[in-house]
Amino acid sequence: MTEKNLIINNRVLAYQGIFRADELFSAINRALREKGYIQQEKKSEELVTPLGRLHQLELRPYKISTNYITLMIKIRITLDNVTDAVLKRNGVKEKFQRGDVHIAFDAWSLTDYERRWGMKPWMYFVKAVINKYIYKFPYEEGTINEVAADTAYVYAQIKKLLHSYEGKEVAVPKEKEVRKKVEEEMLRET
Repeated sequence: MTEKNLIINNRVLAYQGIFRADELFSAINRALREKGYIQQEKKSEELVTPLGRLHQLELRPYKISTNYITLMIKIRITLDNVTDAVLKRNGVKEKFQRGDVHIAFDAWSLTDYERRWGMKPWMYFVKAVINKYIYKFPYEEGTINEVAADTAYVYAQIKKLLHSYEGKEVAVPKEKEVRKKVEEEMLRET
């Protein structure tokens, strides 16, 4: 039996304006590769409406931390009312898309101690109770921080790309700031 721990719940990035879908997807893939995630596509749909195209994509990249701990980021991307537009940028005509971008992130820690060699049911129960209510084991705590930091990194890279289309430069937040925000979020939820 796999235990699923939700670390980040529905962190949303919304954007409206021009963008390039190919650059958006390559930025997501590049950021995930940099952090060592194996990419997995769960769902991909496209619908043509009178207002434009609707793209829905769900990615579930994962990273195997140990034999018993897997980190997963669930990314739901919705591109709504997408139409093609040709704009001049730096004196050159380029093809862009115009529409609404909605990206939601969930971060999960998946543990499977049941299959661990030598783990008896009583020991499994005691370890789970201690880990949940009394003391977080350092390695497991580190994996929670790792998946939160990785999610924040992907979020920041996408935000930086989308703001570059508006001509804004966005500073990528430092890891300490991201960890502090995640800790505050986790404390609010408990």
